[in-house]
Amino acid sequence: MDAMVNSAESQDGMAARGPENGVRVLLVDDEALMRAGLRLMIDGAHGIDVIGEATDGGSALEQIRSLAPDVVLMDIRMPRMTGLEALQILRTEGSAARVVMLTAFDTDTFLLEALRGGAVSFLLKDSPPEEVVQAVLDAADDRPRFSPEVLTRLVRLAASGTGGSAAAEVETADGTETAPATAPAGITEREWEVARLVARGLANQEVGESLFMSVATVKTHLGRLYHKLQVTNRVQLAIRVLELGG
Repeated sequence: MDAMVNSAESQDGMAARGPENGVRVLLVDDEALMRAGLRLMIDGAHGIDVIGEATDGGSALEQIRSLAPDVVLMDIRMPRMTGLEALQILRTEGSAARVVMLTAFDTDTFLLEALRGGAVSFLLKDSPPEEVVQAVLDAADDRPRFSPEVLTRLVRLAASGTGGSAAAEVETADGTETAPATAPAGITEREWEVARLVARGLANQEVGESLFMSVATVKTHLGRLYHKLQVTNRVQLAIRVLELGG
């Protein structure tokens, strides 16, 4: 929570992103202090409007159905119904709300399951204000955002416990190789190059610049990868890249 104060100073100069008509956000956490910190941090920043709060997954579902927020900031561990259980129900119902999971690293065993379930991003509870604001704006545009610590943890989890190999090689944000350079069966070499860069967290423009292709071509490759790997977003694609490392 130390990072959740003095948010106004931290947000100065940040590029405004997200829908032009603003981003409507629901806060879900059983700790009142955490909700207060999040509200102080993001409410009113770059068009963000906190429209409600919930203390568990069950009450979150009720408010999501009635308020239709664009983005939900939701804790994983809560009494009565966890954030992960609420996420599964939301996806079954076809909710359009983008879910950003809040986590401490004692809950990291749920990371992959939540992302497979449709969470757009993960944030540490002590993330700095500017990171939380940008994660909300990115989520509204269906763009995933991870802190370096979360990305590193995802790489290790995928490599060690969910079908990946500890010796696998996909390059992470810090330059470490952790998934294979050779494309798996059914994926072209060019598609796999795109997939590997997405797994590093690069945006479409950055992928295009790295591979000397247009953004439109990157999007075409991504569409084919989504279909071939049976995923629906960039986060799930990144996880599949890691899982295919062994």
